[in-house]
Amino acid sequence: MTTGYTLEALSIDQTATYIKTVTQEDVQSFAHITGDTNPVHLDADFAATTSFGKPIAHGMLSAGFISAAIGTKLPGSGCIYLEQNLKFRAPVYIGQDVITTITVVEINERRRRVTLKTACECDGKVVVSGEAIVMIPAAS
Repeated sequence: MTTGYTLEALSIDQTATYIKTVTQEDVQSFAHITGDTNPVHLDADFAATTSFGKPIAHGMLSAGFISAAIGTKLPGSGCIYLEQNLKFRAPVYIGQDVITTITVVEINERRRRVTLKTACECDGKVVVSGEAIVMIPAAS
């Protein structure tokens, strides 16, 4: 049994928010799990020589917060993630709160598909933006 929204319970402009503070442990775990050990994320001395000045979180870590918002908030459990496009607009630093907002922009009842505007913000600035398409299974 799913605890997410049914297709019929969704509406245009419906939103949900997921908030996560990025920790050093999160960045190290993400690097370990994915194998992305780019020193801009893990080596403070190297990162100091970049335009960022200090280590930044992996962009795909922030994108993972979009997945978390979709899978746990809107539409929630039971939905099937089909598609996502992303634009990485600004860095995320260790210790920042990433506020992820999901907004319903289109509902295709025939195909049971929902299009979602996705955005991650830090300190009021969009750091990741995009659009996702998910499928909502029929209620059983």
